[in-house]
Amino acid sequence: MRYMLLICVDDSVRVSGEERSPEPWVEEMQRRGVRRDGSRLRPVSDATTVRLRGGEVVLSDGPFAETKEHIAGYDIIECEDLDEAIEVASKHPVASFGAIEVRPFWEE
Repeated sequence: MRYMLLICVDDSVRVSGEERSPEPWVEEMQRRGVRRDGSRLRPVSDATTVRLRGGEVVLSDGPFAETKEHIAGYDIIECEDLDEAIEVASKHPVASFGAIEVRPFWEE
């Protein structure tokens, strides 16, 4: 089953570059054949939120919600089940200072 890992961080939390580095995690998950895709995202200051209201396109700068944590990146993984997906997410370096949301894809 495929899962999206939403990598959520709070920019006010300070960690070293080594603690934040995803390279060892990426290498392990690729070696295991679990990771399918992933990338960092530009900062929330570069985000644009799009809404359609009354037939009009309404744009706003920034994230879709007012929160300290924001989505900083994503990974797509393929695992046997949710237990394996949780194990994979728990090994991501951001899990120690941020949050990893594990969300399954709709399988058709």
